[in-house]
Amino acid sequence: MIMSLIQFLKSKTFFVQIAIVVIGLLVFVFALKFWLGVTTNHNQKIQVPDLQKLSLDEVERKLTELDLTYKIIDSASFNPDYPKKSVIEQTPLAGDFVKEKRKIYLTLNPSKYRDVTIQNLNGRTKRQASSQLRAMGLIVGTNYTYVNDIGKDVVRGLRYKGKVLNEGDKLPLNSIVDLVLGDGNGN
Repeated sequence: MIMSLIQFLKSKTFFVQIAIVVIGLLVFVFALKFWLGVTTNHNQKIQVPDLQKLSLDEVERKLTELDLTYKIIDSASFNPDYPKKSVIEQTPLAGDFVKEKRKIYLTLNPSKYRDVTIQNLNGRTKRQASSQLRAMGLIVGTNYTYVNDIGKDVVRGLRYKGKVLNEGDKLPLNSIVDLVLGDGNGN
């Protein structure tokens, strides 16, 4: 049995079969390489334009000219330095090279800051209320109003642009809220 195997490995038939396999494998590899080069647009480069601060209409016009598409993935936190509903970030970045029909992922600037719901802070100290307001994304103003109350620097209300705020009212993020505090002289 071992002798017949050794004779087969030395035979012309074995070498012909090995040659057929090697040639078939080479043809397959070169055909695969050619096919991948054609279907994946090999060596094609389109430079991604800078889309920052552009409106969606301008973005669509620019990308259509380059045979690229876009998808909005997010609206970031409002940035007052950018126009409303304009591009803040893009992936891939400007200057990168891509192939045709590639999607450019965009993050847009919302039209305004998100709203924050006012909580009841009555009875809290000035320090506690200030910390909580800052944690909510609001700015604590320095224009304090003092009212006659037994507690000194105890919150007795909130105001926004002179208007009294109630629990549940909504304000845009980064609004300036003024505290109404007790003066400590009350009964």
